[in-house]
Amino acid sequence: QVQLVESGGGLVQAGGSLRLSCAASGRTFSTYYVMAWFRQAPGKEREFVAAITWSGGRTRYADSVKGRFTISRDNAKNTVYLQMNSLKPEDTAAYYCAAGLSLAMFSSAYSTWGQGTQVTVSS
Repeated sequence: QVQLVESGGGLVQAGGSLRLSCAASGRTFSTYYVMAWFRQAPGKEREFVAAITWSGGRTRYADSVKGRFTISRDNAKNTVYLQMNSLKPEDTAAYYCAAGLSLAMFSSAYSTWGQGTQVTVSS
């Protein structure tokens, strides 16, 4: 079983930047694992943000973050990052890291989740 731990959340002004990290540990990290970021704002459903394949570097983004967020990974460190630029108040949410087997945009495709890190963007 893979364990995921997110970090890097915080409070930032609109237009600012944050970088989230997700460190994976536990069982050997297979090359077919896909890593993703989801977010959930109070009173709203969890939504897809971005995903990346572990070996091939293919990525996928939600339309709402394209051009502002960048997902990347460091295989040597078993860590996935989410660089968030030009942040908006509507980006405020708890951000979750997830591991799965396909580059999907729905949460049920991911079997392992982190505990989440809060991002708050003030206007």
